[in-house]
Amino acid sequence: MALQEQMIATSSRELEDLIGKAIKKINGKKENDLCRYLPMTTGGYMHHFTLRKMKSQLPQKLSEMIQKFITNADRPVTVAPKQRAARGSRKKKDHIVLTKSDLDHILQVARAHGDKDLVRKLTPRRDLRTVKRELISSIRHGKVDQELWISYCEATNA
Repeated sequence: MALQEQMIATSSRELEDLIGKAIKKINGKKENDLCRYLPMTTGGYMHHFTLRKMKSQLPQKLSEMIQKFITNADRPVTVAPKQRAARGSRKKKDHIVLTKSDLDHILQVARAHGDKDLVRKLTPRRDLRTVKRELISSIRHGKVDQELWISYCEATNA
């Protein structure tokens, strides 16, 4: 057991020395700079969490990778990052995309048809201050607007 612990200690010292040499070779400042030079089987370069994990759990494999791709290489080459999906590509497939003009047209048809519930759902939510101002203005002009009153009620409840 003591021999195994001693081997681990020497291999960790050797690994630290190897990491130091590799950092110098790539003109890096810290251990994480090595990650860009170590390719992964799944594509892209090694994540710094993986480097830390391998350092403690698989030091032999990590030292082999560092020797192969950094210290024994004439010119270490940075690995291209893994291709990832664009942020906007994660949208749902069955989602209907409506333009502003489409929404205005549907709103106009709903008003002409007299569907107040649909009109209320399609009109954008307004803040309480704006609705109050419009409601007071409509009262001053002697107009009664049911949609405006519903908007006011919704704004006060929200």
